[in-house]
Amino acid sequence: MSALFEHYAHTVVFVHVLGAFVWVGGMIAIRAAVHPVMQSIEDPKIRLGKTLEITGRLFNLVMPFIALILITGLIMAIAMEGHHGANKGLFIAKEAIWTVMTLNYAFMYIKRARAWKLFHSGDLPAAKALVANIPNLLLPVNIVLGVTALWLGVSLRGY
Repeated sequence: MSALFEHYAHTVVFVHVLGAFVWVGGMIAIRAAVHPVMQSIEDPKIRLGKTLEITGRLFNLVMPFIALILITGLIMAIAMEGHHGANKGLFIAKEAIWTVMTLNYAFMYIKRARAWKLFHSGDLPAAKALVANIPNLLLPVNIVLGVTALWLGVSLRGY
């Protein structure tokens, strides 16, 4: 891994940051721009259906980027093992944050998939209840964690 990172460090770091940019940026865009506009749709069935479609597209879009973050993060962790020195705590905190974010993402993904099935079976109240905490709790938690992880990543690079 060290040789791989030595020859392709720029590309590995770029792909890692791009993955974080797409994941965190996508969540911010959905929460800050799309979600408030969706609330202006008066028909509850259309509002819920479109919300489920949008979150489904986001969740499917970021899935490969989460995998890329994991792969590039492992490459960097293995290649830089022992080189973190005083920053080892930052490194561990950053990896812990991405792990919590991934678990939260998986939880949201499953809830949204179940809600989609309930929506299509006509059980709108159950579908809405299942995803109710995504926009106001789970997504904002991941946004805060993601921005924090990005900050830690910049700190680890020494900037």
